[in-house]
Amino acid sequence: MSTPRGNRQRATSSPANVSAHLDAPAHPGRVGLSNTRTRIVGAREGILADAVINLVRVGAALGAMTSRLTARIASVVTPLGWVILGVIPLGFAAGYLLGWMELVVVAWAGVMLALFALLYLVGRSPFHVRLDLAHRRVVVGEPARGAVTVDNPSARRTFGTKVEIPVGLGLAELAIPSLRKGAEFTQDFAIPTLRRGVIRVGPVRTVRADPIGLVRRELVWTDMVDLIVHPRTIGVPSTSTGLIRDLEGAPTRDLTSSDVAFHALREYQTGDERRYIHWKSTAKTGVYMVRQFEETRRSHLMVALSLSNADYESDEQFELAVSAAGSLGVRAIRDGRTVSVVASSITPEFAKRKNFALRSLATHLPSRLLDELAVVETSPNALRIRDVARVAADEIVGISVAFLICGGTPTPSELRAASSSFPLDVACVAIVCDPDAVPGFRRVAGLSVLTIGYLDDLRIALARSASLA
Repeated sequence: MSTPRGNRQRATSSPANVSAHLDAPAHPGRVGLSNTRTRIVGAREGILADAVINLVRVGAALGAMTSRLTARIASVVTPLGWVILGVIPLGFAAGYLLGWMELVVVAWAGVMLALFALLYLVGRSPFHVRLDLAHRRVVVGEPARGAVTVDNPSARRTFGTKVEIPVGLGLAELAIPSLRKGAEFTQDFAIPTLRRGVIRVGPVRTVRADPIGLVRRELVWTDMVDLIVHPRTIGVPSTSTGLIRDLEGAPTRDLTSSDVAFHALREYQTGDERRYIHWKSTAKTGVYMVRQFEETRRSHLMVALSLSNADYESDEQFELAVSAAGSLGVRAIRDGRTVSVVASSITPEFAKRKNFALRSLATHLPSRLLDELAVVETSPNALRIRDVARVAADEIVGISVAFLICGGTPTPSELRAASSSFPLDVACVAIVCDPDAVPGFRRVAGLSVLTIGYLDDLRIALARSASLA
């Protein structure tokens, strides 16, 4: 009997199909897959594989929950609390095994203390807490105060609690009394401003702790607020900023053929504009005469502050230098002058070569300038005053008066070398800040050197130098 054609084909191809079926993966979608399931059970399926995966899932969830619970317990239990928790099982084990009833009593006392301490962790105080600062900007040495306001919006009376406010590296602690429904309590606290900088106040947190000190729970209620402590400045007379005949819009000794300040008449030269010919003088002399003018200039004040450790002998010198730079910059900004305030750049620790650049400070508002001066610090990798002057002379265009501010370390020859970087028509003034030196004013080869021991000496020295100019 002949076999049907379809059956013959199926019989002939069945061995190859079986081989291909054995070589092909059971689930092509899992080829190259590397997740937790494939790492544990591979490509296996079935009840046993699913049970293993479910056990792993439950174990991971329990592990995460245990980690969170352990972290929370560790954050509220104090070192003394951990000691008590360790004494309890040891007291029970040693007491019952050795028959020492005293240890059993100690263990039960520890249990009672632990339960008593847990009562202080239950619940959350229904407070509304607000942190306010009287001023966001103050001058170094001036009193600064903050206030914490706590109100009770709940329908029940709250118990007294302790509030902690981090103030810089310190900590302010305030006691909040019990508050009835709708009551409010405000408590002030002082903020020390002994040094300029940025003081971070807050966040305000309440502390719930048992009287023995076994547990401590902190709750954060507010954000952190920054208090900027400005350097001390003085009012410099506006006339002293235009040192050495460089007033706003005043004529200079530079002559030009086109300006508004008339100087003299001279003979016509090729290239002169005809509109400046003085016809009356031309008719008298028979030679074309043109007007000559004195160039007027808008003064550009530049204040350069050195941040190099090598330019200062003490922190007092540097703080005085920062105050001097702030006083000059603020006076120029308030007078509406063109002013540039720059400081030394700092070379990174692992740089291959020195970074010859300047850090420009904000000069559009006095408060912004003082904000940036509040955070400047000295560095051994900062440019010295000579390099600062050289870079400033190359990068800042149109300087008419340059103030170079440093400490008592640079010698007169170094100051002269710094001033030589500027053109001859730039009035260069070096301000040496040294509380131990005798204040004075002197000229050294075209350079004016002001030595100040106190900030008030700056006003006197600038007024004297302007009167001698």
